[in-house]
Amino acid sequence: LISADKEQGKKRKSKSATIAGYPISIFFIVVNEFCERFSYYGMRAVLVLYFKYFLLWDDDFATTIYHTFVALCYLTPILGAIIADSWLGKFKTIIYLSIVYTIGQVVMAVSAIHDITDTDRDGTPDNMSLHIALSMLGLLLIALGTGGIKPCVAAFGGDQFEDHQEKQRSTFFSIFYLSINAGSLLSTLITPILRAQECGIYTKQQCYPLAFGVPAALMVVSLFVFIVGSGMYNKTAPQGNIMVKVCKCIGFAISNRFRHRSSQYPKRHHWMDWAEEKYDKLLIAQVKMVLKVLFLYIPLPMFWALFDQQGSRWTLQATTMNGNFGALTIMPDQMQTVNPILILVLVPIVDSLVYPLIAKCKLNFTPLKRMTVGMLLAGLAFVAAALVQLQIDQTLPTFPSSTVGQAKFINMINGNINITAGSNPITLDAFSVLQPTYKTQTIPIKCAKNAYMFFYLQFRDMTEKPEKGENAMRILNGFNSTLNVTVGDEGFGDIVTNNMSEYIEVAQGTNDLGDECVYTQTLGFGSSYTLVIPSTFAFGPNCADSIRPVMDISPNSIHMAWQIPQYLLMTSGEVVFSVTGLEFSYSQWHLEIKCSVLQAGWLLTVAVGNIIVLIVAEAATLEDQWAEYLLFTSLLVFVCIVFSVMAFFYKYIDPTKIEAQFAHMEPYEKEKKKSLDMTKKNLYGNDRRGSNSSNKGTQQTKM
Repeated sequence: LISADKEQGKKRKSKSATIAGYPISIFFIVVNEFCERFSYYGMRAVLVLYFKYFLLWDDDFATTIYHTFVALCYLTPILGAIIADSWLGKFKTIIYLSIVYTIGQVVMAVSAIHDITDTDRDGTPDNMSLHIALSMLGLLLIALGTGGIKPCVAAFGGDQFEDHQEKQRSTFFSIFYLSINAGSLLSTLITPILRAQECGIYTKQQCYPLAFGVPAALMVVSLFVFIVGSGMYNKTAPQGNIMVKVCKCIGFAISNRFRHRSSQYPKRHHWMDWAEEKYDKLLIAQVKMVLKVLFLYIPLPMFWALFDQQGSRWTLQATTMNGNFGALTIMPDQMQTVNPILILVLVPIVDSLVYPLIAKCKLNFTPLKRMTVGMLLAGLAFVAAALVQLQIDQTLPTFPSSTVGQAKFINMINGNINITAGSNPITLDAFSVLQPTYKTQTIPIKCAKNAYMFFYLQFRDMTEKPEKGENAMRILNGFNSTLNVTVGDEGFGDIVTNNMSEYIEVAQGTNDLGDECVYTQTLGFGSSYTLVIPSTFAFGPNCADSIRPVMDISPNSIHMAWQIPQYLLMTSGEVVFSVTGLEFSYSQWHLEIKCSVLQAGWLLTVAVGNIIVLIVAEAATLEDQWAEYLLFTSLLVFVCIVFSVMAFFYKYIDPTKIEAQFAHMEPYEKEKKKSLDMTKKNLYGNDRRGSNSSNKGTQQTKM
């Protein structure tokens, strides 16, 4: 017994070991959270581009699956909280679901390896269904893992502190949320760079396996670090989930009210009062406070519907923009880093400058008014996105469709050519190109007698902007001999006389073509060129002068910097809306139930917001993206008006005072209940039917 007591004393001592007043165990938890957030946000940063460019899904379907995944990530925390509080405890829940999480990240990385099904080694997976199945399995496991541990890690960190360490606990939560933002910021900077690398066994492609593999490795590190600190943690046993208790109380009130729906039963002040037969009045009062705030949550998902499109629609918008910042090139998915950077800048400015200034002006800027302003700022962000999209659309070419056709005329001789296409006369200057659009599919074409022309109908023209901000280039050989052309490491192969090569993708910058005759072409983002090698071409020092570049699609001319205003407006809205919303909820809820129920309700609004996006993306038939942006703006403004009306009639409460009233009444209620129980026992004893009659009589007395 003495030996066991000594061992127990050593164990308690090791758990309470501190550094600078902080339990050693929290350092493992902070590192764990940093690695996990790096893993999640890093994978998520490149996810929509993976859908579009690897799985070859269109923008709408990629957006739908992206937001379905995000919605699942914010639905599963409810499951994680119930598992942790009711069965496994926080520590085991974090361990088990982190293993699921890690497996999901590994499966996601494997799904992006194109070589596993590329049997003919042409760079294109031959069994895309396998890659899609693995991707969906990986995302499902990730959603279960990241959502399941979300409500547990922060609360588990709080459990490591004693009652006298309130100041250290508060500092811990600040460091904890700083680690979240640090992981988010670094991952959204690094994983797009990893994605842009080229890798592969047989053919080199953009390295999505590396972009997903590094987050998977960080998740392994996160799990390892958390397990290493196992012996130092203060592990509390599961004590039952208060959220389940609240739901049962609400369910009993509804069912009891339904059973007593007859007019012979007197009405009660509030429908939750029908739970008094089973639950104490203090809990019922607390649930009333919960429901009052949850009612205000109803309009909130619309804000998150706009907010989370930073990772989908806004990233896809950036693919059609110019990312050249001088010597620095920004990739479309890296624009998401603007949000965490602005968060770190705006939070102290708003808290230390904006709110105090408003208070000095004696303006009654209540929490609900702040949230309304945050929603309006998000709506303005989408107006800014729509204006940017309008400018982008003006730079996009008109591509052929089922109702509109195009004919491309290229003059390869050193002289003008007169052509009649239908009833339209066309003059082609020497070495020029013209691409008119027609609404009919059959067009009679006549050429002047002093010129010649040939038709090459087998080549594939561009039907959309080049992917990933790269440039497309092809060669039209008008020379009297077969030519072999290379661009860097990429080759067009042999191009015979009067023939055109396929397009190849070329990165932004200055590129040299060929070894014998060097031609230099400066490329931007998203352009397409046809290089015409005329019949007058001759090798020599000035051979490049005779090569004529024909621009099929102009490069992206709208700079990515124009997205910064919309990110600034959206992040400002997030700071005012999200932080204030949580602060308001905590001020209106009972301390015991606020942590679990508040977090579940708040995360549920995020999930519903993402569901709204996928519904609109699939159901809306708007052809123009700017129109969809304005649709979301209109929906948010409408919801904002509804929320303003609800906020106007909301009466702020002080939960402490309400609970103090019930605490004062509690001894009297217990004595009254004890007296009723004694009366019931004396009258009916242990007879079941008598007991039932007594219960019925008691219920009628309470009514």
